[in-house]
Amino acid sequence: MPEYTVTVEKDYLVFAAGHFITYGGRCESLHGHNYRARVELTGELDENHYVFDFGALKKIMRRLVDELDHRMLLPLENPKIVLEDVDGGIRVTHGGRVYVFPRDDVVLLPVPNTTAEMLARHLALRLKDELARAGARNLSALTVEVEENFGQAAHYREALRP
Repeated sequence: MPEYTVTVEKDYLVFAAGHFITYGGRCESLHGHNYRARVELTGELDENHYVFDFGALKKIMRRLVDELDHRMLLPLENPKIVLEDVDGGIRVTHGGRVYVFPRDDVVLLPVPNTTAEMLARHLALRLKDELARAGARNLSALTVEVEENFGQAAHYREALRP
């Protein structure tokens, strides 16, 4: 069967967020990006001759990126970072560095680090769940791109069936 690919890349699929990365025993300085998300769905056409409805895909992706917008992104699975709930905030400790962020300004992500690669994977896995709930059984793959700066992006691709 032939397969088709649809792509959504809109000006409103952006999120501004703060983060830092740990690597090699080091911790980057706190900083942020104006991220942009892009998604591709590949599969056979459904009974409506769609891979997936553009309107529905745009709504799902907008909701997912809005959850990250204007937030501090923190990794739940990083053994080098200690996260603690304290008086309505999240205390973050790495070595001698300590930050405290208001709880409402933080998104705790199930990732080991808040790299563009892990943000792309996070969005892709969230999208995969949404697509399953929407009954999209004709899809063979999905790809999510997260651009953290012009010309600097990471992609996560997952096959959805063998």
